Parts: sequence; structure tokens; C-alpha cells
Amino acid sequence: MDFNKLANQYKDELLGNVLPFWLKNSQDHEYGGYFTCLDREGKVFDTDKFIWLQGREVWLFSMLYNKVEKRQEWLDCAIQGGEFLKKYGHDGNYNWYFSLDRLGRPLVEPYNIFSYTFATMAFGQLSLATGNQEYADIAKKTFEIILSKVDNPKGKWNKLHPGTRNLKNFALPMILCNLALEIEHLLDKDYLIQTMETCIHEVMDVFYRPELGGIIIENVEMNNSLVDCFEGRQITPGHAIEAMWFIMDLGKRLERPDLIEKAKNITLKMIEYGWDKEYGGIYYFMDRKGCPPQQLEWDQKLWWVHIETLISLLKGYQLTGDKQCLDWFEKIHEYTWEHFKDPEYPEWYGYLNRQGEVLLPLKGGKWKGCFHVPRGLYQCWKTLEDINLGSQNIERS
Repeated sequence: MDFNKLANQYKDELLGNVLPFWLKNSQDHEYGGYFTCLDREGKVFDTDKFIWLQGREVWLFSMLYNKVEKRQEWLDCAIQGGEFLKKYGHDGNYNWYFSLDRLGRPLVEPYNIFSYTFATMAFGQLSLATGNQEYADIAKKTFEIILSKVDNPKGKWNKLHPGTRNLKNFALPMILCNLALEIEHLLDKDYLIQTMETCIHEVMDVFYRPELGGIIIENVEMNNSLVDCFEGRQITPGHAIEAMWFIMDLGKRLERPDLIEKAKNITLKMIEYGWDKEYGGIYYFMDRKGCPPQQLEWDQKLWWVHIETLISLLKGYQLTGDKQCLDWFEKIHEYTWEHFKDPEYPEWYGYLNRQGEVLLPLKGGKWKGCFHVPRGLYQCWKTLEDINLGSQNIERS
């Protein structure tokens, strides 16, 4: 495998195709913030602004400015989005709305924890890019609110009747694994390590279930027991696989090779579990008992699932040397580039049917924004560069 050639493929796609698409089409130069509902060619088809996608785009351009190159257009893009979020995105007490209209007027009340997590990530990276203390303070205050809601992330907006079936969901500890590293520069060291260990425990000891063959499930009872209902049987392969590269990053940061090895093994297990043996690609939702899933879109093939899988496989190979990761990477790389990349227009498709045909030709919407494709291209590019460098060093010695 030519790691250098592959690294350049991911780098060129990011810098030459995907980023120019978002810079050109998503910025609302009149009212601030970003349009995310973009059709195949990049034309705006809806002007509502979703807070978690606004935060993701601020984060993305700030991160690239911090880690790749000090390009002014990237910083300008991040700052204007950050200022829009700061002014309109919350209720004045850093309770972040779910969505706004184009002008910044609230449409949906604060109910979604991901509005909070991506606001934290956005202002954490933006504070690094600008040195602006106000942005750092917004990130810290929002993070404190997230931690206060950990036991009941939807707070008063939880629609479930209390006491009957109190479930906790995999998404929150998973995202906190990533968030802890993202805002490491803002947190007290002991507090940071404690947060990391709590998240690792939840992901690797609660939602990972050896008794089910080593898979990760999406919901458990508050006492960590399994539940036999739609939510309790739900498996989301992409979620589990994405979480594993967060865990590998934490394993590297905490110098815990055992954690990296376990995360790599879970990655391989979840890919084998989720792979569609008839048509290729990874299922969106599954049921651990083989019952019909409640989500009608269960068999769709989604962009983020495959891109996050590529990252986990490359990190798994880089950190453990397991050749199974490379074998799967080759297979999923081929599927992803063949099916999700639009051969005629910039950016990638998000939604395919089970057979791998384009279901929706949009490039952005309510759930797809400037995040998984560019972040994935960046992560794969950089990891492939590191692998290539490592293999060259081995050859020299």
C-alpha cells in the first residue's frame, strides 16, 4: 500500500475540493453564521441555522487554522460564525438553542446536548486561534453545564415518563471522550484526568458488552443492565466505531497501550458485525436480537459512518500494527470513494440506499454539515503521513 499516495489523495480532496465548497457556499455574509442546507451544486435550499452544525463549522475552520496553516480566510470564516453563535445561539445563560431562523431568532428551544458539546468545541478551538479570553470562558461555562446534565442530558425537556424505564445513552460519554481532549488547554489537569477516566469507564465497561460477543450497545438502564426493548436492543455500528478512535487518542494521551489494543479490537468487531455482506457498506442501525429495528432508515449507508470507520482503522493500524486494520481500510476506502464522492460537483453525498445508490443528492442539510467529511479527510491525511514516515524510518534503520 502506497501510504504517501493515499495521504496526498486525502489532503488534495480536503484542500482542493471540500473546503472551497463550504467557504464559497455556506457563509451568510449578510446575517452571519452558515447555511448548511446546500444542494448538489452548493445552492442554498433552506436558510434555517442549526446550532450544532454552526458550532461544528466554527470548530473545523478554527482547528485547521491552528493545526494546518494560518490561512486568513479560514480564521475569518470561523470568527464570523463564532460571533453569530455568541450573539444568537443561546438564551443568555449558555443554554444553546437547537435551531434559529436566518436572522438568528430562536426556532427550537435548548433540548439537544449536542448543541452544547459543539458550542464548547467551537469556542475552545476559536480561543486557541484568536487568543480571545471571552471565547475560552464561553467554552468553559458551557462545558460545566454539560457535566451538570450528564445524568439527565435532556433535563426538563426529557419526554420520557420518570421512573418506568430510565435509560442512559452511549452518545454522551462517547462525545465527552473527544471533548475532554478538545478543551484540554482550558481545564485543570486533575479535573481533566478525572473526566477522561469517567468517560473511558462508561464507554469501555458499561456500553461495551463482552457477554453479547464484544459489541457496543446504544442504551442501557441507569443501573447499567440490559433492556429488551427497541432502544435497549439498538446497535449503531458507526457510533461505536467513531468512539473507538476517540478512545485510541485517549489511550495515546494517557500512555495506555492496553486501552488502544481493546479499542482496535472493538473497531474490527463492530465492522464485521455491521458490514452488509450482500451489498457492501455498513448498516446505519441494527437490532442485537435480529428483530426489526424501529428506524425505517436502518439499512441506509451514511457518509459519516464510513468516514469515521476509515479514521479508526488507520489509527488502529498506526498504533498497533494489526494488518487486519489495513485489509478493512482498503475495502472501506474503496467503497467510500466510489459511492460517496460526487464525480461532478464538490463535496460528498451523505445518504445512500442499501444498494449504494444515491438516495438524496444534497451536500448539506439539517444533519449533514461542514464536519465529518473534512474532519475525516484531515484525520486520514495526517495519520497516513505518520504511517508513511514510520515505515520510512523502519526502512532506514
